[in-house]
Amino acid sequence: MSDVISVLTFKSVETILADGGTQSWALDRTRAARCDYVVVCRNAKTREAQGPEPHGTAFLVGKVKDVVASTETAGRWLILISEYARTNVPDQWSGRNPVAYWSDRNFSDIDFKGLTYQPIAASKALGLTIAEAKAGLAVTFDVPESAIEITIRG
Repeated sequence: MSDVISVLTFKSVETILADGGTQSWALDRTRAARCDYVVVCRNAKTREAQGPEPHGTAFLVGKVKDVVASTETAGRWLILISEYARTNVPDQWSGRNPVAYWSDRNFSDIDFKGLTYQPIAASKALGLTIAEAKAGLAVTFDVPESAIEITIRG
C-alpha cells in the first residue's frame, strides 16, 4: 500500500514540470512528504485552466521527492517530484478541497507501479527568498521565524 496526495489544479503539465512539481498548496507538510505519489487532477472550472483535460481528470502522476516552501506563494508548499508519468484518467476528483490524502487502493483506474515514469528536469532553477527560507526553516525546526537568522557570504 502506498500513500497518495491528490491535488486539483488549473496549471499545465509544462508549468508543473518547469517548477519541478506542483505548488502553492495549503497542506500538512509532514503528511504530504510521507506520500509516495502525487496525482494531479484538472480544475477546469476556472477561467485560468491551462490544460484541455475535462474537470477531475488525472493528467499526471508524480513520485514525491520532497515538500518545500512554494516559490510562488508565501506560507504555501511545493510538492517536488523526481519522476512523472502522463495519464488521462477521467473522474478522479471528488470533494471541495483542492488537496486530498488517499491510499493507492482508492485509485482502481491507476496502476502506480505499472506507469512508465520519466525523470523530471526543472527548466528553471528553484530559488528562495530570505522570507521563504525563514518560513520553511521555522516549520521544519518548529521555531518562530524570528528565531531564524540567515547569513550569505559571497
